[in-house]
Amino acid sequence: MQRKILVTSALPYANGSIHLGHMVEYIQTDIWVRFQKMRGNEVHYVCADDAHGTPIMLRAQNEGITPEQLIADVSKEHQADFAEFNISFDNFHSTHSPENEALASQVYLANKAAGHITTRTISQAYDPEKEMFLPDRFIRGECPKCGADDQYGDNCEACGATYDSTELKNPVSAVSGATPITKDSEHHFFKLGDFEQDLQAWTQGGHLQDEVSHKLAEWFESGLKDWDISRDAPYFGFEIPDAPGKFFYVWLDAPIGYLASFKNYCDRSGVDFDEFMNADSETEMVHFIGKDIIYFHALFWPAMLQGAGFRLPNSIFAHGFLTVDGKKMSKSRGTFIKARTYLDHLNPEYLRYYFAAKLGSGIDDIDLNLEDFQSRINSDLVGKVVNIASRCAGFIKKRFDGKLADSLSEPALFNEFTEQSDAIAQRFENREFGQGMRDIMALADKANQYIDEMKPWALAKEEGKGQQVHDICTMGINLFRVLIAYLKPVLPQTAIQAEQFLNIDAMQWSDITTPLLSHDINKFKPLMTRIESDKIAAILEDSKQTIVAEKPVAEKKGTTATNNSSIEPISDEISFEDFAKIDLRVANIVNAEHVEGADKLLKLTLDIGLGEKQVFAGIKSAYQPEVLIGKQTVMVANLAPRKMRFGLSEGMVLAAGPGGKDLFILNPDNGAQAGMKVK
Repeated sequence: MQRKILVTSALPYANGSIHLGHMVEYIQTDIWVRFQKMRGNEVHYVCADDAHGTPIMLRAQNEGITPEQLIADVSKEHQADFAEFNISFDNFHSTHSPENEALASQVYLANKAAGHITTRTISQAYDPEKEMFLPDRFIRGECPKCGADDQYGDNCEACGATYDSTELKNPVSAVSGATPITKDSEHHFFKLGDFEQDLQAWTQGGHLQDEVSHKLAEWFESGLKDWDISRDAPYFGFEIPDAPGKFFYVWLDAPIGYLASFKNYCDRSGVDFDEFMNADSETEMVHFIGKDIIYFHALFWPAMLQGAGFRLPNSIFAHGFLTVDGKKMSKSRGTFIKARTYLDHLNPEYLRYYFAAKLGSGIDDIDLNLEDFQSRINSDLVGKVVNIASRCAGFIKKRFDGKLADSLSEPALFNEFTEQSDAIAQRFENREFGQGMRDIMALADKANQYIDEMKPWALAKEEGKGQQVHDICTMGINLFRVLIAYLKPVLPQTAIQAEQFLNIDAMQWSDITTPLLSHDINKFKPLMTRIESDKIAAILEDSKQTIVAEKPVAEKKGTTATNNSSIEPISDEISFEDFAKIDLRVANIVNAEHVEGADKLLKLTLDIGLGEKQVFAGIKSAYQPEVLIGKQTVMVANLAPRKMRFGLSEGMVLAAGPGGKDLFILNPDNGAQAGMKVK
């Protein structure tokens, strides 16, 4: 019976580039989707940019553009990266869409009508300098449960605890650096506890991985709290229908974005949206997510759906994080690798295969070991799979006019390959990709062993051995075809090239057991080349960021596929030799002026005795321009010029302090002259 499946990947946040940590999820999901389609199932794979929240609002302000322009630019970048990694979305949309606004309002109003929404006045963190309420993600401090430093205002990455931002110890505003004050505001809450009994049954009902179900059982022990689903202006998002000046918290409308993207797709393609959304639907809805967002997807999301009369997910599959060479991705080591940086140097299918070879059905982290990556691609894909075709195709083309033999000389060997079809299919179905790749490579070893033992190149030199050469190479080509069919969900572009070489239609799983006989093939063209070490080195070099000029605006943590965030604490050690490259100079501030259209920047003209340099410095919150003229500061004099929207910045000014008004430009008064190096 044909299955009908709606599949989603977690929504990438529209506030930054896609990196390899994100790609773990999209590659995992895409492999599963492509496999299901090869099996003949009706599958619709949708995604969207998560486009709301304070981080996007603030970044747009900093860049002098509208949030709508920002999310449009980021969406274009995201979709280009996904396309080159062969991620086969049927639809990629945005949470800032008419469909999502309508569905978010529908879900909210249905829950409200059913009594699952309440309001109450709360004391909320407020930034007295920026005059705005602070979202949880913009407050950092010590976890009230375990005491871990530098944690967000809603949950702890160290112990996994969730809490209110007012419970955070020693809080600091991530926007201005000021100490937040508390201020009252009326908020809307979703009564999660109304669904506690149903959620307990659902989370233990086989919809989640065992380790996830066990973790959720611990959370039920402490009871389910009401969930704050509103935010105060200013906020980039959807206004709550019956509450002017109040906006849906981004985490309410973000998962609804799955349904909105699907609705947008259905309206264009003719697929029946209601058939998939009814609570008693026989269709399936499957989510792939990172393990850091389980709480939202396995508790809030099904409760919201149930309260609104929608169907619940059939399965939520969580995965672990990505490390590179055994460590967290690092800018200074060059291992914080953007998708685009990788694509500039290497075939995306190499990474698809390597991730597949590492992924299992659980939530363990996986490691991109770059030496192993190079070795495994060169060995498995180039040395084993592609090598089979390259060893046999030339003989078929030159000696037999490109036509395969009319029978299999070794039917038992062919059957040994095809009899693995059900077992390998089960590996794909259960997301046991790593074991599946090992099974496939074991077959590739047997195919190469067969060719090595039969030695068609030697037989071709002997009289009367032509038929044997024909039979051996026909066997080799057929074994190659079976392997490529098994690998097609992982290597879709390579499979297309192989289908062109084999002169066949797009392979389906049902085709695997039927050999190609008396069939014309085309000239073989190399499908893959070895990874050379200089390619790896180039990726690392292009990814390296040894000096971070400014910590970026805090990202919303949540709907992204992993928590390998681009906000990395500046904690990586550098060598003395690296530090010695930095040329610090005492500079006279010749002039200082406001920058039109910039909220944080002043334009400084600095003299270090070698001519004047122009520097844009984010110190406007602490200084009026006129008080700086004639003073001295310390600047990084050998920083490469950076082209900004307001002009060219030719260095960096050093300052100290937590931020806001407490930001101090160093002013040495020990007789130092302009241009003197600081030692």
